Amino acid sequence: MLKRVVGIAPVVFGVLLLTFLLVHLVPGDPVEVMLGESAPMADREQLRAQLGLDQPLPVQFGHYLVALAQGDFGRSIHSRQPIADTLLERLPATASLALCALLIAVGIGLPLGIIAALKQGRWPDGLATLLSLSLSAMPHFWLGPLLMLLLALWLGWLPVSGMSEPGAIILPALTLGFGLAAILTRMTRASLLEVLNEDFVRTARAKGVSERKVILRHALRAALLPIVTVVGLQLGSLLAGTVITETVFGWEGIGRLLVESIEKRDYPVTQACVVVIALSYVVINLLTDLLYVRLDPRVRLAT
Repeated sequence: MLKRVVGIAPVVFGVLLLTFLLVHLVPGDPVEVMLGESAPMADREQLRAQLGLDQPLPVQFGHYLVALAQGDFGRSIHSRQPIADTLLERLPATASLALCALLIAVGIGLPLGIIAALKQGRWPDGLATLLSLSLSAMPHFWLGPLLMLLLALWLGWLPVSGMSEPGAIILPALTLGFGLAAILTRMTRASLLEVLNEDFVRTARAKGVSERKVILRHALRAALLPIVTVVGLQLGSLLAGTVITETVFGWEGIGRLLVESIEKRDYPVTQACVVVIALSYVVINLLTDLLYVRLDPRVRLAT
């Protein structure tokens, strides 16, 4: 575990460096956004000095790393509020959305994958494959408005956007969850087909174990490693996917905060949002690696 944690450090540093450079290379001046194009040059220079934007980029990056090492994300250029407080306000909304999307994906993808594997070559297999391919081909920025038109505007079952009304989380969670469900369906099918003809499965059937137990207790457990890998990687991707989905549905989470900060050229907030998303992705991958030890004794021996 220590080796994995140490290996995370270069990844996090690379994310910090690339984010810092890209944010500062994006066209646009936050001082001009705040004061307007007609502001006097003296006022612009004064505000730029107050914000520390007049210093060379290496100096700014060094100050940023020192503050970040102390747990200080800095203050927003526009609101002058501590960024850490803003992140703590927005993070629960994104976490709840990602969790609901994951539950939807597992609840749809795992059963469909199992059915497709057990009915290989029959119509349930073809239907599951068609559904998974169709959902995989639908990007969030297209699927979200489609679900909004169908379930909110035409049928009136769910609120269109926002967070205040009951059930408002369902539409964005479905938008994120359907894409992951499609990937999970295909992976479950392929992984389960690989183990259904193994000796231990045939032995369990020969001992008179019920087919339900053979599939769920023996075959599915052996097929879980690649499935867990996909779930872990895609859960990290869900956090990145919330950038589009939260914007479409007006969900007040980290993703929408990132878009707002980019529009305002609020460098510290943009960097903080990217750092949180990147760290979440890395930590989830680390937890996925540790979960392997619980699922497969051979991984425990290898470590």
